[in-house]
Amino acid sequence: MAQQREKDAAREVGTRTGRDPAIIAAVGSVLLSWYQFYVRGNKQHGLFIGLWPPTLLAFSNAVRINSISQKVESSALGLIDRLMEGR
Repeated sequence: MAQQREKDAAREVGTRTGRDPAIIAAVGSVLLSWYQFYVRGNKQHGLFIGLWPPTLLAFSNAVRINSISQKVESSALGLIDRLMEGR
């Protein structure tokens, strides 16, 4: 039962990943950077905009890690409470 829930959650994350706003913004930034660098010839702006995708993805990962950490902590506290009740 728990394994099925984990599989369903992993499947939902997999389908949701392509629609993640951070990934869409990062791809858009790469395209804008290429446009500025190659089409408009504005190399300085192109390089500056090219720094945005790693920053956006790093921020997105930090938010996700914080969310996962909070879930793990709450699960651990719930487990400790259940174990202490059995005493």
